[in-house]
Amino acid sequence: MGRRSEHTPEALKSLIIEASEGIIAKDGLSGLSAREIARAVGYSPGTIYNIFHNLDDLVLQIEARLLDDLDSRLSKIQADIRGEARVLRLAHEYLNFTTERPRLWNVLFEHHLPPSTPVPDWYQAKLDALMLRVERVLRPIMPGAEDAAIARSARVLWASVHGITSLATTDKLSNVTMESAQALMDDLVQNYIAGLRHRLVMQPG
Repeated sequence: MGRRSEHTPEALKSLIIEASEGIIAKDGLSGLSAREIARAVGYSPGTIYNIFHNLDDLVLQIEARLLDDLDSRLSKIQADIRGEARVLRLAHEYLNFTTERPRLWNVLFEHHLPPSTPVPDWYQAKLDALMLRVERVLRPIMPGAEDAAIARSARVLWASVHGITSLATTDKLSNVTMESAQALMDDLVQNYIAGLRHRLVMQPG
């Protein structure tokens, strides 16, 4: 491993993040410590705190990379897929992404900032962008619905989809059912969309 003179601060930042991702993928978030990271990159633990404010800051940067990777994956869904098929494709891609690196993905939900620490605006913007993707695929299915109703439905659907992926990525799904995660996902999306359409039809004109 190279000495510190061989890395610029930006290169060292990437090196630390990549090493941390490897530790989490192997041992989970509980295995992440400054000492383990330092051992992996060949620097002293103090060097990590020269690059990141603390471990919470480092973990947020790891989460941000995951969210960027997910956004890139979802952005590749073909524009000609519309309606229910597009929602299904979005859910499938989300499931595939989360199950490829389950321990790493679950960091987003295991990691909690201290109560007095606000979520950074740049991080919240990434979460909001994910919700906006879901809103955009639901909007054509909910013609005439108010923005607030579409936003709420997007969050209900995402939370439900995440529930299935959470069981799948923690190997707990078999405790609930022998059905595959994708089969449950399809059932969820199709029934939820059918419910949305029925509700819109039944609303007074």
